Amino acid sequence: MPGTTTSGSDRTSGGPRLRGGGVNRWTVLIVLCVSLLFVALDTTILYVAVPSVTEDLRPGPVELLWIVDVYPLIAASLLILFGTLGDRVGRRRVLLLGYGLFGLASALAALAPNPPILMTARALLGIGGAMIMPATLSILRQVFPDRRERAVAIGVWSAVAAVGAAVGPVLGGFLVENFWWGSVFLINIPMMTAMLLVGRWLLPESRGEGNGPWDVVGAVIAALGVLGVVLGVKRMGSGAAVVGLTTLLPIVLGVLLLFLFVRRQRRRAHPLIDLRLFARPAFGTSVGCIVLAMLALVGLQLIAVQYLQLVLGLTPLETGLRMLPLVFSAMAAGLTGSRILQALGPRAMVSLGFLLTALAVLCLTGMGDHDRPWLLVLGFVLLGFGFQTTLFGAYESMLSEAPADQAGGAAAIGETSYQLGAGIGVALLGSVMNAAYAPGLSDVDGVPRRAADSAAHSLGEAYKVASGLSEGARAALREAARDSFVRGLHITLIASAVLLLVGAAIALRLPRRTAEPTGRDDEDDPQGTAGDLPADGATPDGPDDPYGPDCETASAPAGSGR
Repeated sequence: MPGTTTSGSDRTSGGPRLRGGGVNRWTVLIVLCVSLLFVALDTTILYVAVPSVTEDLRPGPVELLWIVDVYPLIAASLLILFGTLGDRVGRRRVLLLGYGLFGLASALAALAPNPPILMTARALLGIGGAMIMPATLSILRQVFPDRRERAVAIGVWSAVAAVGAAVGPVLGGFLVENFWWGSVFLINIPMMTAMLLVGRWLLPESRGEGNGPWDVVGAVIAALGVLGVVLGVKRMGSGAAVVGLTTLLPIVLGVLLLFLFVRRQRRRAHPLIDLRLFARPAFGTSVGCIVLAMLALVGLQLIAVQYLQLVLGLTPLETGLRMLPLVFSAMAAGLTGSRILQALGPRAMVSLGFLLTALAVLCLTGMGDHDRPWLLVLGFVLLGFGFQTTLFGAYESMLSEAPADQAGGAAAIGETSYQLGAGIGVALLGSVMNAAYAPGLSDVDGVPRRAADSAAHSLGEAYKVASGLSEGARAALREAARDSFVRGLHITLIASAVLLLVGAAIALRLPRRTAEPTGRDDEDDPQGTAGDLPADGATPDGPDDPYGPDCETASAPAGSGR
C-alpha cells in the first residue's frame, strides 16, 4: 500500500534512511507488539508460581510480598524517567537497552538460589519493563503519522497488552505444572534476544526536538514521587492500616515530591513534560478515564480469580481457561477499535465502553455458590469488549492529542496512570471486599473467637483455619466463609459498576468526533489537532514516506545530525 515502504533513492532530505528496500511500518508494529506481549505477561505470570516459589526458596511473608510487588512498583515509578529520556537520547536506543536488561534479569530470576536474588532480579525486570513500555507506544506514535492508521495500530497494541496480562496465569499454570517455577522467567530469554537483534535491524530511531538539557533532577523527583504513592497504595491493598506508618507516610511523601515536580516543570524553559498538555480537554480527560477504568476493574479481576479457585474449586490452569472469553473479546475490541472510533467518535466510544463494562459487572452479580458457566462466559465477553473499547478510545485520544516530539512523555503519563489506577483499584475494591466479608464470620457456631478472627482475613485463610477444627465446626466455617465471600463479591461488583458509571460521565468531556485529516502531525500545532494525513494516505513528504522527518533507522550514519 502507498506510504509504507521507501527506497533510499526516493527519500526526501531529512527523512529516514532505510536499509535496502525499506521497512514496512506494520513490520515495526509486529516487533513492538511481540516485545510488549512478554512485558505484559510478566505482570501476572508469577501469580500461579507463588506456591512453588514459597516451597522451593522458603521466603518470609515480607520477602514474598516484595517478590510479587517489586516488579510493578519499580516499573511504575520509572516510566516517566525513561519515557522522557527516550525523547532526548532516542526511543529505539532506550528500547533496545530495555530488551537486553529484561533478558538478563529473566535469566537471573530463573536461576535465583534465594529470595534476595529473586527480589533483585524482579526489580531489574521492572527497570527493563519501564524502558520498554513507553518506548513501544512512542515509536508507534512516530511511525504511524496518519491518525486512521495509528488508530488501527493502537488497537493491535492494546489488544496484545490485554492478551499478555490475561494469558499470564494460563501460561504460568502450564509451565509450573509441567516444569518448575523458574520456567516462567526462562521463556523471556530467547524472545528478548531475538527482539534485540531484530529491533536493532528494523526499528527506526526517533527523538523529540531535544531543546535544552534533560532534567535529571526532575526525572528522579518524579520517579521517587510515583514510587511513594504506588508503594503506599499497594500497602493498603495488602491489608495494612490506612493511617499506618508504612502506608500514609509514603503516600504523603510521594504526593509532596510530585507537587515539587510539577512546580519545577512549570518554571523550566525546557521541561521534561509540557504540563500544558493537561489543559487540553482530550488529553486530561483521557488520562482520567484510564485511571478510572483500571481502578474499577483490576482489583475486581483479582477477586474474581479467588472466586473461581476458592469458591468453585478450579485449578489455576482451569481458572485461566475460564477467563479466555475475556481475552478473546478484548482482542476483538482492540482489532475493531479503529472502525468503532471512526463510526462513533471518542466521546461516544469511551462512554459506551464504560457503560458496557458496567452492564457486564452487574451481570456477574448473578454468580453464587454454584458454577454458572454460561453466565460467566456472557459476563466476561461483555467485560473484555467494553473494557478494551474504553482503554482503546482513551489511549488513542491521549496519544493523538500530544505533539509527536513529546510522544515518549505522553506514553509514560498514560502508562503511569494505568499503573496508578491498578494499584488504587486493588486497595479500594479490596477494602470494600474485606469490609463486606469479615462481619459474616464474627459468630459461627463451634468456631472459637481467635479462629474466627483469623478466618476473617481472607477466604483462603478461612479454609486453612477450618482444616484444624472438628468436622462440624470445619463445615460450618467453610460454608459461612464461602457465603460471606460471595456476598462481599456482589457488593464489590456494585461498587465497581458505580465507578464505571462515573467514568462514562467524565468521558463526555472528550471530543465528539476525531479531527478531520488535514496532513502530517505538526508538533507546533497550538490546538493539538494535527496528526492526520490526507484521506488517501499520502504525506507532504511524499507518497512513500513511512515515518516522517523526525525518524531515522539504524543505518543512519552517526554524524547525521540527529
